[in-house]
Amino acid sequence: MKSRERVQRAIKFQNPDRVPISHAILPAAQLKYGEALNEILASVHEDFGWSYLPDMKRENYPALYKAGKNYDDFGTLWSVEMEGMCGIPVEFPFSDWNKYDDYQWPVFGAGPPKARQYSGHMAGKNENYYARGAWITFFEQMQQLRGMENLLMDLATRPKELFRLVDDLLEFNLKWIDRWLEYEYDGLHFADDWGGQNALLISPQIWRDLFKPVYKKMFEKVKSAGLDVHFHSDGQILEIIPDLLDIGVDVLNCQATVIGLDVLKKEFAGKVCFRTDLDRQKIMPFATPQEVRGHILDMFDHLGTSKGGIIACGEIGPDIPLQNIQAMYQTFMDYTF
Repeated sequence: MKSRERVQRAIKFQNPDRVPISHAILPAAQLKYGEALNEILASVHEDFGWSYLPDMKRENYPALYKAGKNYDDFGTLWSVEMEGMCGIPVEFPFSDWNKYDDYQWPVFGAGPPKARQYSGHMAGKNENYYARGAWITFFEQMQQLRGMENLLMDLATRPKELFRLVDDLLEFNLKWIDRWLEYEYDGLHFADDWGGQNALLISPQIWRDLFKPVYKKMFEKVKSAGLDVHFHSDGQILEIIPDLLDIGVDVLNCQATVIGLDVLKKEFAGKVCFRTDLDRQKIMPFATPQEVRGHILDMFDHLGTSKGGIIACGEIGPDIPLQNIQAMYQTFMDYTF
């Protein structure tokens, strides 16, 4: 079975021959491990065309991964202490709403669109692989334009400028999606970290009133073109998972151990395909290889079904030991439904 069919069958619960595998490798891990990591990856059949990604040189890292302080295309200044690890935004174009009238939104250049983040896949059209494009954010982009503290205050006080920003960013993102849809992708990837360790960052009702309609419009454009919607969100997001499924998410990448494997199995197994996010807080950095294997099998048992519903993935950062990376991929390859 070719990779493209394997992924499609996993998403649709149509009996893939094995669990498809997706890489999620941070640049900092590549910098740290180099050829030792490459040797592990050489034995893995990844199903999303990772090998088609351009070779990202350090000088070409986007602002959020480039060491020091650098501006991104939106005019946000990023501070990165460890090269290859996502930094923090420290200067914001709309820190003062008075700056809004003079702001110039980024202009789309010629040629295929570039992912806003390094981890966006660029497999393009290749029938042997499932091509997942983009990395489209909304809440996080609002934070990077306005500043987190300012934005949270805006959500509480509802100034008119907040709604202007929502409308303008939605218009920008819809045009951005149109650019991706000019090319032959199978799915587009959206992302916003909505959860803290124990709860959503904002009230569920504010999320449903303000953000759910925005996602719905973006997702409808993607699905009307026949593509799958992939969505990533860290933290405790249990309260909004039904909403995400309601508006069309096909593949959900969430922190399952933060939310709870038992509740995910009870409420959502068989209803959405999970791109797994292995425990990055305790298990992957600190457990033994045997414990890593047990964790993966437990997660697959909770989130998948006998017909599919799993894309095997675990983020690789510089804090993950090589032996645990090897154990992760070996378990992925050994697993059968």
